[in-house]
Amino acid sequence: MVSDVHGNARDLARAGEGADALICLGDLVLFMDYADHSRGIFPDLFGVENTDRIVELRTARRFEEAREFGARLWAQIGSDRRTVIEKAVRKQYAEMFAAFPTPTYATYGNVDMPPLWPEYAGPGTMVLDGERVEIGGWVFGFVGGGLRTPMRTPYEIGDEEYAAKIEAVGEVDVLCTHIPPEVPELVYDTVARRFERGSRALLEAIRRTRPRYSLFGHVHQPLARRMRIGATECVNVGHFAGSGKPWVLEW
Repeated sequence: MVSDVHGNARDLARAGEGADALICLGDLVLFMDYADHSRGIFPDLFGVENTDRIVELRTARRFEEAREFGARLWAQIGSDRRTVIEKAVRKQYAEMFAAFPTPTYATYGNVDMPPLWPEYAGPGTMVLDGERVEIGGWVFGFVGGGLRTPMRTPYEIGDEEYAAKIEAVGEVDVLCTHIPPEVPELVYDTVARRFERGSRALLEAIRRTRPRYSLFGHVHQPLARRMRIGATECVNVGHFAGSGKPWVLEW
């Protein structure tokens, strides 16, 4: 199982070795690498120095200044922003989806562009969002995307829409989401030094339906990678872009 792949196609191609299936919890796109400012769509377009600056502003939670700075950069290149980004994302998706083994079960992350996925997901990749599937006798539920934030990443949705997808999944053995439940230890990123958005609806569903596991990613360097909520083992399956190692679930 992997999450937050962010362009790591090389390790993704080996992630399913020895496993019956690969599960991916989203964020295939690498727009900007906070650890290495030379990697990603943004530095490819605007260079490392400008990436240094925008990361500095975002880390300081000066989001409005970061948006204004970014807008000035985009104005300088004189091309339609959406067209330029989509072209770069398509290039990354071609690599990422080609690296998926068969079978792969995947859902979207908050930086993904869901409308493009059907073009790249082959017959061995099942894309699920607000849906359930049986794998090896256990029922897995999948909910993709993130909640709205000042970062305004591509696949952020409202709390009510997200809660409706959680409700649609219902009772499962394993609840797979991109974002974690709203628990301080699970949503705080120790390197970015901020609380990411977790889902209260997800937390309530865990308490109510008591799945065996709640599995997620999104927070790259969490204060706690795993904890129990009642009968449920909650696990951040890891920042795959950084580790290159999948998290393994056996049953």
